[in-house]
Amino acid sequence: MPSARFGRLSVSAALGALVAVLALLPISSASAFSLHLQPVLTGLRQPLDVRQPPDGSNRIFVVEKGGRIRIARDGQVLERPFLDLSGTVGARGSEQGLLGLAFHPDYANNGLFYVNYTDQSGDTVVARFHVSDDPDVADPGSAITVLTQDQPYANHNGGNVVFGPDGWLWIGFGDGGSGGDPRGNGQNPNTWLGKLVRVDVDGDGHVETWGLGLRNPWRFSFDRQTGDLWIGDVGQNVWEEVDVVAAGTPGPQNFGWNVGEGNHCYGRDSCDLSPFVPAIGEYDHGSGCAIVGGFVYRGAESPAMTGAYVYADECSGRFWSLTRNDTGQASTAELLKTNINVSSFGEDQNGELYIAGFNDGTIYKLTAE
Repeated sequence: MPSARFGRLSVSAALGALVAVLALLPISSASAFSLHLQPVLTGLRQPLDVRQPPDGSNRIFVVEKGGRIRIARDGQVLERPFLDLSGTVGARGSEQGLLGLAFHPDYANNGLFYVNYTDQSGDTVVARFHVSDDPDVADPGSAITVLTQDQPYANHNGGNVVFGPDGWLWIGFGDGGSGGDPRGNGQNPNTWLGKLVRVDVDGDGHVETWGLGLRNPWRFSFDRQTGDLWIGDVGQNVWEEVDVVAAGTPGPQNFGWNVGEGNHCYGRDSCDLSPFVPAIGEYDHGSGCAIVGGFVYRGAESPAMTGAYVYADECSGRFWSLTRNDTGQASTAELLKTNINVSSFGEDQNGELYIAGFNDGTIYKLTAE
């Protein structure tokens, strides 16, 4: 999860004094739209992820921190979990738990899906499961471990799993935790910590480190129209950042942590950031504490939002959009300030966007005009 604040964050009057400071390189005048949040599901327990399988069922699957995956059909959450890993998942730490879910692109035919969680020892496990004969219930005995990663500390576990346009499973790992990357994992090519890793799950299982120099890429996504990769990387002391890499760009790409934080030197007066992928967007801790990466909107219901990358901050409840013109120049706009403890974004099969409210147990749909 983005920061060690889930489970103990409350929105207080202090948040009202936060100043909206958003720094982007480069910046052009922002094109804003009116964003609305519509509650669509309630009664969930610490939801961390929202997904929809590519099977035409229109069901919404919600990942709960404690280890359960819930199904909602026609606006109603089914009583029986799709999968209950609460006896396997270790969720004691605020950034531990069942952290991510990805359905195989051919889920409608093969019934395969993947989860990312921390186990009882606090280490990362990525595992594959199969749905049972009942489409609303997974087979808990079908688990196959894809990979594991020892975690030296309880925080910065990453947790996102996403199928990319290349058909590989992409996995986000944080730098291993503590603060400031004390073990230098971000720039160490010999560990998956602080990396974006992709796995050829339909081939020989080859694992490749595609990106390094990440602090905690809690949520990343691919633009379903262009294939571009967007990353919300949680910062340390001052800067939260948005990174984007064009579709088809070969790895490894280096995002600079812990030499830099956003487009700034970290822990030193001067440094050379030229070898690293620059952040396309950033905001300082006057506007929040931990970025929650979102999606580029490609749905049909809110044309005003088309092409905008929408993201939020976990503890300030602020939402922003980031757009680029034909020359790649970026512009941002603050869209909304809420009292929602945002934990994740989701995208359904039609490209419509959702968020998970961690503390209130509510899934909201995003609309714009």
